[in-house]
Amino acid sequence: MSTTPLPGRPGPAVRVSLPVPVLSQPVRRFLATESGSAVLLLAATAAALVWANLPGGSYQAFWETSAGVTVGDAGLVMDLGHWVNDALMAVFFCTVGLEISREVTVGHLRSPRAVVVPALGAVGGLAVPALLFFAFTAGTPAAVGWGIPISTDTAFLVGMLALFGPRCPDSLRLFLLTLAIVDDIGAVTVMAVFYSHGVSVPALLVSAALLAVLVGLRLAGEWRLTPYVVVGVALWGAVHASGVHATLAGVLVGLVVPATAVEPEQRDRVRAFGRALIERADPTRARLATSAVRASVPPNDRLQAALHPVSAFLVVPLFGLANAGVGLSGETLRAAVGSPLTWGVVVALVVGKTAGIAVAAGLALKFRLGDLPGRVRYGHLVGGAMMAGIGFTLSLFITDLAFDDPVLQDEAKIGVLAGSLLAAVLGAVVLRVLGERLPLCSPDLDDDGGLPPLPSGPWTDPTRT
Repeated sequence: MSTTPLPGRPGPAVRVSLPVPVLSQPVRRFLATESGSAVLLLAATAAALVWANLPGGSYQAFWETSAGVTVGDAGLVMDLGHWVNDALMAVFFCTVGLEISREVTVGHLRSPRAVVVPALGAVGGLAVPALLFFAFTAGTPAAVGWGIPISTDTAFLVGMLALFGPRCPDSLRLFLLTLAIVDDIGAVTVMAVFYSHGVSVPALLVSAALLAVLVGLRLAGEWRLTPYVVVGVALWGAVHASGVHATLAGVLVGLVVPATAVEPEQRDRVRAFGRALIERADPTRARLATSAVRASVPPNDRLQAALHPVSAFLVVPLFGLANAGVGLSGETLRAAVGSPLTWGVVVALVVGKTAGIAVAAGLALKFRLGDLPGRVRYGHLVGGAMMAGIGFTLSLFITDLAFDDPVLQDEAKIGVLAGSLLAAVLGAVVLRVLGERLPLCSPDLDDDGGLPPLPSGPWTDPTRT
C-alpha cells in the first residue's frame, strides 16, 4: 500500500493497493526444477556440439544404433535417437500436460483476467514468428518448417530468469510461466496437426478408445496412478502405430490425470486412520493410513512429483545430447550464413517472439482486457518477451519432424542455436537496462511513456510501495 500526493497540486493523497503474487509451493518447485534442468541442458548441448564435430562420425553412428524389444515376429525396434525423441520425450510432454491441467484446474490459469494478457501474448508469440519465417522461406522447400520458431523453451527461460533473482519480480515469472504453458498448447497442437504423416485409421480408433478409458477413470474418481500409467503406456503404443507423433500420448495422459482438490471426506479418512495408527501400530493400520494419505494428494501432483525430475534431469538433457549435435565445418557455416532457412529461424525467434508477445500483451493491457499483478514494468515485459525467443527443445523437435534432408536439418538447427543464444543475451540486457526504467504495466499506476500508451489514470511514484 502506498500514499502519494498528486504532483503539482495539494490535496489528499492517492492510495494505491498493489496485489503482490505469492508463488504456490508447486509452482516454486516447478521453477526450481526447470532452472536445474536448464543447466544440464546447456551442458548436454555443448557436449553434443563437441561430440558431433569429432572425427570419425561416432555421434551419428551412436544415435543410429538400433535397439528394441521383440517377441517372435512382433516387437518394437527403433534407433536410439528415435527412442529418445519418440519414447522418452513422451515423459516430457506428459509433464507439460500435467502442468497445464494443474494450472487450469487449481492454479494461476483459473482466473480469466490473469490469463488473458499472457494468453494473448502467447498467441502473438506463435503467429508473428511463423509469419516472419514464412516471409524468409516462401517458395522454397524450407517453408514447411514454419513451426520451428513458434515455441518457447520453458527450462531455458526459467533458468535465465533465475539469474536475475529479486531483480525479476515474481509476477513476471508467473506471466512468463503462464505464457509458456499456453505456448506449449499451441506448439503441441501444431506438431500434432501439421507434422504427422501416414495416419493409420485403425490404430487411431484404438487410440481414441484408450483415451476414452482414461477419461472414464477420471470420471469414476480413480485416485491410484497404476491404471493411468498402464492405459497411458498402451495409448503411447497405439498413437505410435497410428502415424501421429507418439509424444502426443504423453500430453493426453497429463491432461486427463485428475488435478482437483481433495474432498473433505478424504481428509476425514486421513485423520481417522492416523488416529487408529497412533493408538495401535500394526501393518494393517499402517497400510490403511498410507493409502489414505496417498489418496489425499491429487493424482496429478503425485505423477508430476514422480515424472518432473526424471523429465528435467534425464529426458531433456538426453534430448539435447541427441539432437543438438551439428557439424560446424566451414562449409556448413557458410551455407547457413547464406541460407534463408537459418536467417528465417533467427529473425523469427529474436524479432518475431519479441514483437508478437510485447505488442499483443501490450494491446491487451491498453484495452484493459486483463491485468498483471505486482510491479511488472514494460521493461520487464519486453525483456521477458525477448527471452521467450529461446526456442530450443520443441524447435529442435519440430526440425526433425519437418525435414528429412540432413542439410536442411543442420541449417535449421544452427538457426535455432544462434537465435536462442541471441534472444537470451538481448533479453538479459533489456531486463538489466530497461527493467526498472520503463513505466509500470498497470493502468492504475502510471501512464507516462512506455509501449504502448495506456489510458490516463491517477499518478503515483512507481518507486514507492
